[in-house]
Amino acid sequence: MPPPHRVVIVAFPGVELLDVTGPAEVFSVASRVAGEDRPGYLVQIATADGGPVATSSGVRLMADLTLDDAHGRMDTLLVSGAIELVGDGVEPVIDHEVTRWLRRAAPRARRIGSICAGAHLLAAAGLLDGRPATTHWLTAGRLAADHPSVRVDADPIFVRDGQVWTCAGVTSGMDMTLAMVAEDHGQELALATARMMVMYVKRSGGQSQFSVPLSVQGSSDDRLDELRMWIAEHLTEDLSLEVLAARTHLSVRHFTRLFQQRTSTTPAAYVEAARLEAARRLLEDGDRSLPEVAAASGLGSVETLHRVFRRRLGTTPAEYRRRF
Repeated sequence: MPPPHRVVIVAFPGVELLDVTGPAEVFSVASRVAGEDRPGYLVQIATADGGPVATSSGVRLMADLTLDDAHGRMDTLLVSGAIELVGDGVEPVIDHEVTRWLRRAAPRARRIGSICAGAHLLAAAGLLDGRPATTHWLTAGRLAADHPSVRVDADPIFVRDGQVWTCAGVTSGMDMTLAMVAEDHGQELALATARMMVMYVKRSGGQSQFSVPLSVQGSSDDRLDELRMWIAEHLTEDLSLEVLAARTHLSVRHFTRLFQQRTSTTPAAYVEAARLEAARRLLEDGDRSLPEVAAASGLGSVETLHRVFRRRLGTTPAEYRRRF
């Protein structure tokens, strides 16, 4: 039998615990599910000095080897991440010793990936230049600003570009790892692993990190917060500007200006996004026909359903259903 796939997960002080243990557990369960007839995974945790590191939760992780001892060929090299609260915002932690090692070690890995803010370390090592990538939505803007050559997309839960993978926050690392298991051993084993771990198995890479209401939750106006929740519960009703403005007891002009100021989007664009999200969920979780999906989501017609999917997602409803 071929030797197991060697997985090296890099950790450093302050790392998010689940960034390390989540992928490690997926690979471990996949090995057990695969049985003795197929190569499983050998997971090793590497730190700068080979000693234990304190994670952001305070739990200490024991390392298997130092970075310098992680020599030889690696099947998968994963970089975990860490985020610090600084003032009113957050900052990704950049461990420069890790980034220097990544530049040297990356050519020895068949597949490279980052979990959460680990993407900032890959980018600092020059491994994301010219590539699409994602990271936790809280630090995606910083990643784009610090590394203009990286094509940052803050929406998907993971992005694959050839043999380089990046994923969003924390638990999405487990979704990305399941996709790696599927690449190595097939979808059947990946699904069996997900069932063993009681994981939601449909979170493929193109799905969004957060729902439409959460994506604009920065509003400080209770009227608008209540309106957005009401929209989500009444997608099939008339959601014209006049109707929405009347619910907030504002003029159409004042309502439009206030909504855009507080949410950074227009009322019409928000309604369309909410209806699109509903249509995506219906396509993912059921077998309704396209006319039924269009009606239940509030988009109305199959023609409108197709137009919105192509414009916002670059795909068709049928292709989206096949993918997810």
